Amino acid sequence: MHAIIDCDSRSSGAEREYKFTIQDFERVKKLIYNRAGISLSPSKQNMVYSRLAKRLRANGYSSFKHYLDSLESPDSHEWEAFTNALTTNLTSFFREQHHFPILERHAEQRRNAGKIHLWCSASSTGEEPYSMAISMAQAFNTLTPPVHILATDLDTHVLAKAKAGIYSIEKLEKLPKEKLRKFFLKGKGIHAGYAMVRPELRNMVTFRQLNLLDNGWPVRGPFDAIFCRNVMIYFDKQTQYKILQKFAPLLAPNGLLFAGHSESFQHAADLFKLREKTVYELAKK
Repeated sequence: MHAIIDCDSRSSGAEREYKFTIQDFERVKKLIYNRAGISLSPSKQNMVYSRLAKRLRANGYSSFKHYLDSLESPDSHEWEAFTNALTTNLTSFFREQHHFPILERHAEQRRNAGKIHLWCSASSTGEEPYSMAISMAQAFNTLTPPVHILATDLDTHVLAKAKAGIYSIEKLEKLPKEKLRKFFLKGKGIHAGYAMVRPELRNMVTFRQLNLLDNGWPVRGPFDAIFCRNVMIYFDKQTQYKILQKFAPLLAPNGLLFAGHSESFQHAADLFKLREKTVYELAKK
């Protein structure tokens, strides 16, 4: 997901098409916290207005109260759009580069232990799980290594983009030319300016919608590594701990949990201990 709440200060009260009260904002704040575990600060009011005003317009509502009343009705089909509207997915290929050589070494050490299972729990538009797939292809020196990657995200829109595996050349320009040549197919004609992840790598990844806040996850372990990067910082410590509690039994005894550069799990020392920079292992094996 790399789902974050983004600040957008373009909508001032004077420009607003709809009335948006403090009570409306507090209600949105409670709903998105209960739905996705995301804590909104008061500074996000303008962003919330600008994002949700589009949903009011699309559904023909005249006020935030009517929209939110409808959202909370038992037969509402708007929850997905509401959540997608309030999340922004920021990601890139080989973001936090130092993690990928660690993942490659970890896989190489398990070369004779059967199929390797990895989980990217916040896959966003696919750059992270495909970076994991490229790393596995490099570790095993083949486009078809004995690896399966589960890639999940809350946002169904970004999952659709991830499954397609098509990216603009600008998104890929920081990758070494050798990686581009080996792991992507450049578009021609009407597809010029884009490149597609090679089918062998796409076949390594299964994309699935999943909310980390759900009580039960339709996920089976054990995983040799779990990536959960740049997501936890948007949850409070209590929510983080609940998620980490569910990760622990899904991680193999010698498995690794990869966190984002701003994330620390010291408050869950009974579950995970730091192995190296933003890489954790089970506290009890």
